[in-house]
Amino acid sequence: MASSPLIFTVRRSQPELVRPAAPTPREVKLLSDIDDQEALRFNLPFIFVFRHEPSMTKKNPVKVLKDALSKTLVYYYPGAGRIMEGAERKLMVDCTGEGVMFIEAEADITLDQFGDALQPPFPCFQEILHDVPGSEKIIDRPIRLIQVTRLKCGGFILALSLNHTLGDAVGLRQFIHAWTEMAQGANQPSIQPVWCREILMARDPPQITCNHREYEQITLPPNTIKEEDTTTTVHQSFFFTPAHVVAIRCLVPLHLRQCTAFDLIAACYWYCRTKALQLRPEEEVRIMCVVNARSRFTDRLSLVGYYGNCIAFPAAVSTAGKLCGNPLGYAVDLIRKAKAQVTEEYMHSVADLMVIKERCSFTDLRSSIVSDWTRAKFAEVDFGWGGPVYSGAAKGGLGSFSGGTFIVPHKNAKGEEGLILPICLPYEDMKRFAKELDEILGSQNHATISGSSFVTSAI
Repeated sequence: MASSPLIFTVRRSQPELVRPAAPTPREVKLLSDIDDQEALRFNLPFIFVFRHEPSMTKKNPVKVLKDALSKTLVYYYPGAGRIMEGAERKLMVDCTGEGVMFIEAEADITLDQFGDALQPPFPCFQEILHDVPGSEKIIDRPIRLIQVTRLKCGGFILALSLNHTLGDAVGLRQFIHAWTEMAQGANQPSIQPVWCREILMARDPPQITCNHREYEQITLPPNTIKEEDTTTTVHQSFFFTPAHVVAIRCLVPLHLRQCTAFDLIAACYWYCRTKALQLRPEEEVRIMCVVNARSRFTDRLSLVGYYGNCIAFPAAVSTAGKLCGNPLGYAVDLIRKAKAQVTEEYMHSVADLMVIKERCSFTDLRSSIVSDWTRAKFAEVDFGWGGPVYSGAAKGGLGSFSGGTFIVPHKNAKGEEGLILPICLPYEDMKRFAKELDEILGSQNHATISGSSFVTSAI
């Protein structure tokens, strides 16, 4: 952590609604039975940080982004509507065309002053994306909250909050790509958005045909208090260079070494987190990996342009004793097998389960969940100012679930390419987590990094 906090002031305009630039259909559109599950009923914050671009000096990024957003919403018009809840908790979009919430802001700081703080956790995020009253809710509220903050150096920060029921990271990437195309003068998106939520509606009659351990409902004994309910949770990021990934890969058996960097880092996270929590050997633990299922469908062409949720959370399950008592390859093997479960039938089975089990959430007890953003290509987002210095999650956690995290590509202040893992844990557990990770990496034990601390004031 930095020895002294970075202090700066953010001045914000009043929030306003940005509406589609042309009339859009007034209709009600059902979300899919994958979209409206309890686990996705939260707002997910993203952040994109852009440097000053000399060729764009005469252009105001706020105006460019706002005008392009209005044009993009003509094609993605459900995003300008409002979520409603119907019978049996079924979610739908009322396409009112009311618009998305947009805030213009200025900060008296340069990008260079942030140093290595341009990564999760962003302690200033509450000012970079102002908490408009009611914005944490998803029903009858603007589906997106966006803030563009100009910096003293000519750079700017784009922060947005996505209602996860409307789409996943792939869908968000598609929307933002269309937005950048409009900002650079296009008349329409190169990929036309497809609604088609009926593809992932429950069958009639619904039937659960696959094993879904991610949705097993496990309850604690009466009067049990979770540790995270009584301790202060801290946020910290861990940076993995290619050398770190190689070091981890050397720890797994030869037949598993063709696995992805995601598999390796997810296995490290599961192992180190379980050790840090000091669970009893017989206690069951699980890790759920977010799988983009688009490629698992036979008719992939029907999903081209689909920006809804097409993801699953297959769970790898073990006892704490077996997970921590075995080499890392044990965790990698379980994760790979869990991900391989996801097929087109698996997705239909999840949709059916949601209807049968009243849109339940995944199991959060002694659980963690990891999302792979290594292929999301957020680093290629370009509104005319070049690619972002940082793009991705603003913090660890998924909504109120502190066990969630993301693996995000990142280049640090030294110019090193790598992957960031932002996590949340109670303070003492975080210290144990870092120690366990250092032991895994051995001589490559410089993976732990965290953003500089800083204080903000708002006007």
